[in-house]
Amino acid sequence: MIRDYIKNYRFSLFCIVLIWVLSLMPVPETNLAEDIPFIDKWTHIVMYLGTCSIIWIEYYLKHKAETNKIRLLIGAIILPILMSGILELLQEYCTGGLRNGDWIDLAANTTGVVLAAILGVFLFRRILVK
Repeated sequence: MIRDYIKNYRFSLFCIVLIWVLSLMPVPETNLAEDIPFIDKWTHIVMYLGTCSIIWIEYYLKHKAETNKIRLLIGAIILPILMSGILELLQEYCTGGLRNGDWIDLAANTTGVVLAAILGVFLFRRILVK
């Protein structure tokens, strides 16, 4: 079963691991925050929008015959939001002050997940499921 997930969702899993690594490593200092308003929040939205879009796409590519709405709800919406909350808590309490947990980051991540769900239901499904 785990082998099937790795085989069927390799790009999704890669993005999820990448989010974990990026979320727990120290943030390098840049001037982008001064140049682009809310760059941190935009980054969160794009990371989760991209990752969850890949989850939807890989799901539809592997399950063209049947769509399990409960599986999509859990795997492409609920679990990414829970992961985001866990990462924010880990940033706050387990990085020794190198990262800060932020509830607005959780809201930005959730925004990315919801945008991906909208794309998944109204665009990716129409393109990939025939």
